[in-house]
Amino acid sequence: MLMNAPATFIQSYIDDLNDALNQLKPGAALTRIQAVWLGTCLTGILLMNSVCWAKFERASLGDCKVAALSWVFRKASIPWDWLLRVSVVLILKRYGITEGVLAFDESDRARSKPTKRIYKVYKQKHKGSRGYVNGQTIVLLLLVTSSITVPVGFFFYMPDPALKQWDKEDKRLKKSGIAKKDRPIKPERDSAYPTKTEIALGLLKEFKVAHSLIKIKGVLADALYGEKAFMDEAAKESGGSQVISQLRKNQNIEYRASVFPLKEEVPKQSSL
Repeated sequence: MLMNAPATFIQSYIDDLNDALNQLKPGAALTRIQAVWLGTCLTGILLMNSVCWAKFERASLGDCKVAALSWVFRKASIPWDWLLRVSVVLILKRYGITEGVLAFDESDRARSKPTKRIYKVYKQKHKGSRGYVNGQTIVLLLLVTSSITVPVGFFFYMPDPALKQWDKEDKRLKKSGIAKKDRPIKPERDSAYPTKTEIALGLLKEFKVAHSLIKIKGVLADALYGEKAFMDEAAKESGGSQVISQLRKNQNIEYRASVFPLKEEVPKQSSL
């Protein structure tokens, strides 16, 4: 397949994107070169099912050089945050969406073992091989509606290296019989490495600011986010909507004035 010009619907999308950028953030519209570059990249992704400058160059028969494509990506002053925000606005408007359920999810993306220069890459367990690999973790915010599900926010998570090193050393010393008072004190978390719950709340707040007219019918999250502090704050930020989280086995449930640990069997007379 040849890629000498953006697909027609992609060009139409970029034109609409620029019009919306001019309205929401004057001066943020893409330049002619940036618009051509974005159209080329989106068409390349569509045809190649990949983000690869070399593939784009081959598909264009050399008209789009790797060095030029890479330079625009790395150096051009493109308002990336606004591109995502405005793109979501256009999609919601196109489908007439006014309400939906927000769902948090996360994805671990394994990279090559020697990789160190990729943003927020760290050593993580690889489920397939049961070994370790360098990878990235992306926390996603999805808007689930009656017609479509669309990603509306994301953030890269990475454990605090200092806390991770402290935890490793603390476990080693504890195993060696060193008393807690003689072990190093736990360091404060670096704000550059927020927790996943902090990231999730930040994404929720950003969504409310960017899409204030969208009614949030509920918030969904897995067991990791099932903490009272997160659920209370999420309910507040979502306008009092219901927040549903998967329960963990070390939590308790309250039913008819009785409290039952999840790891124990609930008596039959009080079964749920």
